[in-house]
This record gives sequence, structure tokens and C-alpha cells, in this order.
Amino acid sequence: MTIWGALAGGFIGTLVLTTALRAANELKLTRIDLPFLLGTCVTANRSRAKALGYLAHFVIGELFALGYYGLFVALGTSSWWLGAIFGLVHGMFAATALVNILLPAVHPRMGTSVTSAPHTALLEPPGFLMLNYGVVTPIVGLLGHIVYGALVGGFISYTT
Repeated sequence: MTIWGALAGGFIGTLVLTTALRAANELKLTRIDLPFLLGTCVTANRSRAKALGYLAHFVIGELFALGYYGLFVALGTSSWWLGAIFGLVHGMFAATALVNILLPAVHPRMGTSVTSAPHTALLEPPGFLMLNYGVVTPIVGLLGHIVYGALVGGFISYTT
């Protein structure tokens, strides 16, 4: 197991996850745009928000890959299927606690159940399982995270 395998897997996994979410958005299966949500945390400029959001998403993807690497080292084993299980847990966390509790609490432009849209232009909060962005959103998000985890696990186990 090498850290380089984790970083390579994190990059490829994030690329696949981001592409899957973007494709689902373009195909009108979901309205979620994670890079845009991340980017609007730091700027109201839509174009700059997308660019910064993609950068943030890839940095976060690498950080999660390093976290997966730490778990694999602690367990003393790695594989694509164990990575897929990590991805499942990661995706469930992202679709519940992350987007329902953490993101609305720190995002300066995201609405909550207690804010009033007439006072400030707000982004719609994703809601439980990100269902506010479409009924297919949790499926696409979860499958994308499972593939991400499998890729990270596969790259780490391949570089053993």
C-alpha cells in the first residue's frame, strides 16, 4: 500500500464521481451541482464559484482518499471491494449529515428552514438524501461514491 496509490485513486475516483454527477445533471436526472455548491461558499460570482468549486471538490477528494488510505493501513489490508464499502459509508454520510447539518450551518448563501428568501438570495438546501435536487440524486450520489471508493481501494491495493 502506498500513499501514491491513494492520491492517484483519489484523483481518478473524484474525476469519475464529478463526471457522473455532472452527466446526471445535464441529463436532467438531478439538479445537484456539488462544485457550484462548494464554490458559492466563498464567492457569489457564478463563474468563479464553479471554478473554485471544482478545485475544492478535487482537494476534498484527495483528502478523503488519504483518509481511506489511513483506514486501509489500520486494517492491514486493502481491496477494491473494501473501498466500495468505504464509499458506501462515505456517500451515506455525504447525503445525510454533511448536506443537512454541516453544509447549511456554514454556507453563507444557503437557505435553511428558518431563513426567508426575500431578505437574501439563497441556494436551496439539498435536504435529506439531497432529495430537494431530485429523486434520482441520492442514487447517483451513492453509486458515484461507491465507484470512488472502489477506485481508491483498487489503486491502493494495486500499488502494494
